[in-house]
Amino acid sequence: MDKLISLVVPCFNEQETISLFFETVEKIKPKLRGYQVEYYFINDGSSDNTLNILRKLHEDHKQSVHYVSFSRNFGKEAALYAGLRSATGDYVAVMDVDLQDPPEQLVDMLAGIEDEGYDIVGTRRKDRKGEPILRSFFSNMFYKVINKISDTQFLSGVRDFRLMTRQVVNSILKMSEYNRFSKGLFSWVGFNTKYLEYSNRDRVAGTTSWSFWGLFKYSLDGIVNFSEKPLALASYTGLFSFLVSVIAIIFIICRKLFFGGSVNGWASLISIILFIGGLQLFCIGIVGRYVGNIYLEVKHRPVYIVQEEK
Repeated sequence: MDKLISLVVPCFNEQETISLFFETVEKIKPKLRGYQVEYYFINDGSSDNTLNILRKLHEDHKQSVHYVSFSRNFGKEAALYAGLRSATGDYVAVMDVDLQDPPEQLVDMLAGIEDEGYDIVGTRRKDRKGEPILRSFFSNMFYKVINKISDTQFLSGVRDFRLMTRQVVNSILKMSEYNRFSKGLFSWVGFNTKYLEYSNRDRVAGTTSWSFWGLFKYSLDGIVNFSEKPLALASYTGLFSFLVSVIAIIFIICRKLFFGGSVNGWASLISIILFIGGLQLFCIGIVGRYVGNIYLEVKHRPVYIVQEEK
């Protein structure tokens, strides 16, 4: 019996790309050594015609095309989790539907697992050609920062697009946390991993749903989920502020005893108060971020809610 490859494909307002994606992958299937391929499209609360297109695609290819439709938009992380839970293949690939992830690399990914013995074969962009300069700068800074403060290592340019064995997928599914950051989870589970490099590609159609602010919040989630160093930073900042205050008090007392008079000028006093207050709010904000994540976890709410599934 032929082995099965499951393709997990999150979709959010992707009515223009789904058919193009399906047609492109279908052309590659004969090169996959006779492996059967099944699709799991995850409709993440799309407001366009995405769901109707998925219904039609399922009707035309009931044996190989499946979809899960959320009751609302829960985010890409929830869609990935739902897809991994639904996939039944011996190997599972995570892909973007906009064809920025080159489907033809599935052939080399399969060879990496079957012939070279890897558990995961992922992809990594070797350049960011066509991407806004500001976004590329902050993306590179994110990887530099998180690799300095996290025990889990993140390679710059690595995409979610990867092919994994069933053992890897089962290991990821054991982590049912509400606050998910898949790039970190894929790295944290370990296993023997290889990355294939490719040049950056533009979307085949449509526009991205990722804004700069959305990517910024996503990067903060990654830092909070995979590092406790910001909490230590808050402690060190508070200690530094305390020591500076003690030195300032000693200076004021000595000046009063030996030179008389006191510090004149409200401006300097107000500046110090604002400085100390700002440090306190900064530290409280860091702690609050972690407490907020704990709050969401202990509620035990579902990561997503399915409205329709085929």
